[in-house]
Formats: sequence, C-alpha cells, structure tokens
Amino acid sequence: QVQLVESGGGLVQAGGSLRLSCAASRSIFSINTMDWYRQAPGKQRELVAGFTSGGATNYADSVKGRFTISRDNAKNTMYLQMNSLKPEDTAVYYCHAVYYMNYWGKGTLVTVSS
Repeated sequence: QVQLVESGGGLVQAGGSLRLSCAASRSIFSINTMDWYRQAPGKQRELVAGFTSGGATNYADSVKGRFTISRDNAKNTMYLQMNSLKPEDTAVYYCHAVYYMNYWGKGTLVTVSS
C-alpha cells in the first residue's frame, strides 16, 4: 500500500506562487507513474502534470511554462511548483500514484484570488 499526503495549498493572489508537496509512505524509487491532478468546483478532475513510465514529464496545456513537477526519491516526495498563478488555477490538487493499483491523496486546496 501507498499513502499519499499533500501539503502546501493555500490562498494566494494572482501572479503569485505556491509549491505543493506529496509525501509518500513508502519509497517512490520504483513508482514510475506519479501525477498531480486538480478538480475545480463543478468540474471534472483533470491531469495537471505527471511523470511517465520513461521518466519524462508531461503537462496540461493550461499550465505549461508556469508549473514544474519534480520528485525527490530520497525524501519519498513529489512536488509541484506553481508560478504565475491565475484564478482559474483554483482547485483541490490531488497527488496520484500507480503501484500495482491506483492511490490518491486527500487533496490540498489552492485558491487564487484576482
């Protein structure tokens, strides 16, 4: 099993930055698929950024150039650096991992004020 705990959300003004963290309960060295998703009120959950099985990264078009995903295997933690935040980035952000099955964190709320 893998437990995922997100942190780092909060209220920020448009143009500001936040860094989200996702701490895993076990080593993530062998977890190839790890992603960040978000769900805004009244909308479906969408993929924001992720690592592919080959180690490459991919981003939603709406966040390219503003968000950066990274991971520190030694700390069992994945990050999402979010810059130039916009009100439309307001959502609950979820950490997701695939390790024989799907695992989700409980989410962290990001609110961007205009």
